[in-house]
Formats: sequence, C-alpha cells, structure tokens
Amino acid sequence: MTEPITITPLTCEFLEPLALNPLETHRHDHEELWIITHGTPVHSVNFSAETLRSPVIVYVAQGKIHSFVPDEDTRGWLIRYKSDFIPQSRFNFYSGFLDKVQYPLSKDYCSTTLNSLCEIMLKESTGENPDYTVMRHLLSAVMAKLETDSKRGYLDTSASKSPRLETFNSFLRILENNFRRPEGADFYAEKLNMTARNLSLITRVVFGKSATEIIETRKLIEARRLLLNSGMSVSEIGFELGYNEKSYFTRVFRKKTGVTPTEFREKSFALVS
Repeated sequence: MTEPITITPLTCEFLEPLALNPLETHRHDHEELWIITHGTPVHSVNFSAETLRSPVIVYVAQGKIHSFVPDEDTRGWLIRYKSDFIPQSRFNFYSGFLDKVQYPLSKDYCSTTLNSLCEIMLKESTGENPDYTVMRHLLSAVMAKLETDSKRGYLDTSASKSPRLETFNSFLRILENNFRRPEGADFYAEKLNMTARNLSLITRVVFGKSATEIIETRKLIEARRLLLNSGMSVSEIGFELGYNEKSYFTRVFRKKTGVTPTEFREKSFALVS
C-alpha cells in the first residue's frame, strides 16, 4: 500500500471479481475496516471462517491472516489505512484481546450519517491532491460513529465513565504490561483490589469472556504474531509468554486453534508466501 489511506465502495463492480475468484488468504501491511451494510459475506481470520450478518463492522489489524468472500447482496465500504495514519483506535486496542474483531451494528443505525462521511472521504481521496489531514479527521469521525452505533457497549465513549467499564479497561491495561508473565486471574484481581471471581463477573458482562479466557487469548494472539514475524523457535516463544515447558505451550495452542504452533507457522507460510 503506497497511499496512507484509501476508501472503496463495495459495489457490484468491485465485488463481482471477488465472488468469482475469492480473495486468497493473505496478510497485508495496513489496517482494514470493512463496513458491511448489506449481505452475508464469509470472512476468515486465522483460518477460522464465519458468515457475517449485516450490518456489521469488521476490523482487520495489520499482519492478520484473513480472506473475504462476498455474496451477491454484499454492500458497504472498505477503508484501508496505514497503522500510523491515525492514533490507536478502540478497534485496534481491543484487537489485542479478541481473535476476531467484528461488531454488530444496530438495525436502526444512522446509515445516512455514516454513508455521508464515507462519500465525503471518497470524494476527497479521488481528487487531484487529496488532503490527508482532512481524511484523517473524516476517518476519526467514521470510527466515532461506528463506536456509537455498535451494539458492543465497551466501544461507546459515552459509557466510558461507568465504574464497571473503567475496571475492565484497567484490567486490560495491566494485562498488556504483564501478559508475558506466568500469572493467572488472581494476579490481576489483586492489582485491582478485588477477587478473581468479581473480576471475571465484570469481564463476562462487558466482554463476554472470563478474565482467564482474556489472558489466554492475549497470549495466543502474541504467540501467532511471533510465529509469523520472528525467527524464534516454538520453545523460545512459549518461554517468552510464560510457558516453562514447550509441551504445555503446544497443548494450550492446539486446544485453542486446532493445530500445533509448528503446524500453524508452516500452514501460514505456505498460504501467504
């Protein structure tokens, strides 16, 4: 990707070649934001495919392995941008703790406002000298609108002052600084002056996962990143993430992904090289 940002309307002309010749599983050097307003396309992340139910937001972080197969009714927008184009968004932040970053939109979301923002961005991007400062502000506005319209409460800035959400985000920040350590939910609960049970009650209500599941997912996401982007051995990666034994790391990884770390690395390189 050469431009800092591009926006493409998901029209018949754009999608028909994808439907006839589905986009191969790939990785890329930029972020992608798919705004699916209509249709039921199939999206795959890290070899796990799912049929999407519109309207839905799909965020694909840089380096993720994914593919996209539209159906004849698929419509919406595709925004591609470099990771340094906009300060870390909530989508990017939560991508460290979720295998798939996709959020359903309310059926009565304000499509007129969202489409207007995307139309303005498209007009600016196709001009003779695109103003990327303007496009940065427009992308920030699109993300703010999506966060507000999403059914996922933890994205909504208007709810960011709730004590429960503040505790949840504090947990994620502490986790981000400590997930490489061999610590469980008790460690993080103690940091937050509560019991592990109460912490998990909060994370389940806010995020739909227990604290232990979120810790394991964060380690797993980092493990996949290292398998794809480093020359570290499986043993070295396991040790880096707090697993003292390669066999235990391999068992945990296979339980969560269905393949061993070595199989994941080989399969990924075979598909995206």
